[in-house]
Amino acid sequence: MIHLLFLLTLLLCVLPLIPGLLGIVIPAFSWLPQLGLSEPGVSAFVAVAQWPGLTESMLLTLLSAFGSTSLATLFCFLVLRRYWNKPGWQRIEHSLSPMLAMPHVAFAIGFAFTFAPTGWFFRVLENIGLNTSGWFNLTQDQFGIGLLMALAIKETPFMLLMSISVLQQIKVTRLQAIASGLGYSEKESWLKIILPQWLPKMRLPIFAVLAYGISVVDVALILGPSRPPTLSVLVWQWFNEPELTLLPRAAVGAILLLTIALLALGFIRFVEWFSLSYCRQWQISGPKLTSAETSLHTNNKRWHFPGYATFVAVPLIVLPVLGLWSFAHRWRFPDLLPSRYSLRFWQQESYSLIELTTNSVTLALISSLLALILAVACLEYRQKYQRSLPGWLIAIPMVLPQLSILFGIQISTYFVPGQWYWLWVAWSHLFFVFPYMYLSLDGPWRSYDIRLDQSARSLGLNGWQTLWRVKRPIMLSSVWLALAVGISVSLAQYLPTQILGAGRISTVTTEAVALASGQDRRVSAVYGLLQGMLPFIFFILALTASRYSSRFNRQEKQQRRHNTDDIICGKPHLN
Repeated sequence: MIHLLFLLTLLLCVLPLIPGLLGIVIPAFSWLPQLGLSEPGVSAFVAVAQWPGLTESMLLTLLSAFGSTSLATLFCFLVLRRYWNKPGWQRIEHSLSPMLAMPHVAFAIGFAFTFAPTGWFFRVLENIGLNTSGWFNLTQDQFGIGLLMALAIKETPFMLLMSISVLQQIKVTRLQAIASGLGYSEKESWLKIILPQWLPKMRLPIFAVLAYGISVVDVALILGPSRPPTLSVLVWQWFNEPELTLLPRAAVGAILLLTIALLALGFIRFVEWFSLSYCRQWQISGPKLTSAETSLHTNNKRWHFPGYATFVAVPLIVLPVLGLWSFAHRWRFPDLLPSRYSLRFWQQESYSLIELTTNSVTLALISSLLALILAVACLEYRQKYQRSLPGWLIAIPMVLPQLSILFGIQISTYFVPGQWYWLWVAWSHLFFVFPYMYLSLDGPWRSYDIRLDQSARSLGLNGWQTLWRVKRPIMLSSVWLALAVGISVSLAQYLPTQILGAGRISTVTTEAVALASGQDRRVSAVYGLLQGMLPFIFFILALTASRYSSRFNRQEKQQRRHNTDDIICGKPHLN
């Protein structure tokens, strides 16, 4: 059975990469017999090369992607250096899950409502006496600074979460003790000793953040510039052209986007190698304490980085702002609060909200449960046969542009007769959910003591009984949290639903993006607030189920121990 599930994982989550890549290469040369294009050529490449504003779109994409990735990595390192193994770290760790649960689209809508020229932030400034007319606009500015800042703030909690296991592996406390004995200050020990070990192990999360910044469409539609747009939005516009004979141009754009992403990942890898392996003088130059730093080190004073408050404050502000707008009937600038409230917009959209929420939750549950089964099967297969899926193969859906892969997969679905839109959308969600669930469960499965399984098998249990009666109670808390992660990833999917659903399947995310650029902020706030609250609900349910299962397992163990003690001691049973 495990062999069958492992092969099914290869079929559903790995093999789509082949048609995904071939599906953009072949149409790029104008060969699509279904559309009457049967003579290969390079006209689409010429059309893309001559497109006005293409260079500006590429530069905007690189600026927002590299800028957000660099800032997120820098902020993550500074927060870790300031708070790791200190009293404030527990509060930070507890705040990561709520911030990660918020989808990018909901955060982008709330960010726009907060930092727009008439947003709540500028209302506060006006009320304290500052004139904000002519100030820089962070929503759809021509340089993409708002998009860059929003991505950096949203991705920093993800980087911090990924750093927890990394720092536990490299044993920071021991390294700091050794560095202190050699005369290094706390700042120098983090820079010269911990950073060279932390950065290579963070390669995959950094790659994922950079790839997302290059290929993001939904957040760029809300916060990014429009004339010209980023390259991903430009390719998305080409893809949505009503004239189907223009699909080769969109295919060339998808290839260009994929090429830029691969070159960017290669550049990041080169910078890492050059700074950590080639130019190593800054690492081996020894401690260099100035008199002021020596005094601080002697007095055991800590270097402060209060900037983490920004990453907590912005998400905490975003949801209340969305809530206010969803109930506001009249809210004039520069009033801090609405002058009139109403349930009109919730009532107006209630029927659509029920239908869209049903679609979103159904897709999320189907894809997440299937991904959970496949991930557990692959982990059990690795434990039993010492063979597993290569890490780079699992990471491909996370580090390659979604638009490029999905475009090719959609072209491949043209060869399948029938309209299977629900099947294609559920499959695409599974394709992108599986890597996150696999990586979420990988750590707990590696830390599991295999001797427990060996003891259970020696007592007569078979493989499935051992998995259910021994391993399941231990892993159940991790499984609940991984399931919540998978559901939140599925709820946030925009491009897979739009491309493979061909516009026939609508979810809360697709409607939120479509309405974000509309004229009525109240309707946009309704959909944005709902899209942001759904993952929170599932995370709360997962945490509740995790605590309940842990308590139930403890009670069951105590009951079994009590019964065993009675049997051993020969205590009589009273009728």
